[in-house]
Formats: sequence, C-alpha cells, structure tokens
Amino acid sequence: QVQLVESGGGLVQAGGSLRLSCAASGRTFSSYTMGWFRQPPGKEREFVAAIRWSGGSTYYAESVKGRFTISRDNAKNTVYLQMNSPKAEDTAVYYCAAAFRLGSGMGREVSYDYWGQGTQVTVSS
Repeated sequence: QVQLVESGGGLVQAGGSLRLSCAASGRTFSSYTMGWFRQPPGKEREFVAAIRWSGGSTYYAESVKGRFTISRDNAKNTVYLQMNSPKAEDTAVYYCAAAFRLGSGMGREVSYDYWGQGTQVTVSS
C-alpha cells in the first residue's frame, strides 16, 4: 500500500512559478512510476506529466511542455512538479499518482494504482 500526500498548492500569478510536492509512504518508491494529473473546474481529470520508475524518463502533456518539469528524489520518497510561467488555464486540482513498475500508458488514469487527495492551484491573470 502506498499513501501519497500532495503539498505546495495555492494562489500564483500568471507568469510566476510554483512547485508542487508529493510525498509517498513505503520503502519501494523507486519502483513506482509517478504521475501528475489535474482536474480543472467543471472538466474531467487530465494527464499533466509522468516520470518513469526505471531510467527516469519524463513525459508531458502538450499543454505544459516547456513550462512544467517533473522530477523525483528517491532518497526522500518525493516527486515534484515545477510549474513555471503558469497560465489561467492551469487552474485545477492537481493529483499525484503512483503505478508499480509502469513502463507504458503513463498518460492514462487507469494505469495508476494509488492517488493522493489533491491540491488546489489557482492562477490569477
């Protein structure tokens, strides 16, 4: 069982920066592919970014590519989402997710086994 706790959400001005963190419980964090998803107001949840468990390859939604960066610190059991130059349309509840040794389908919600409770990010324009 893996428990995920997001933090770092809040209000940020468009063009600023914000870093989300997701702390995971357990001793096998390095064996989990980690993903970030978000749910904008009135919309369905969507993929944002993922970092593979082996090799650390990263994947991004087109809408955030070049602005957001996902990274992980296996020693701290934590995955991060650095949000640079956020836009009003990035306003959403952001969720962290984990999948054991996931190697493909990282953009699909159904690929993930564990989810955090979410953290609100509001971008003011």
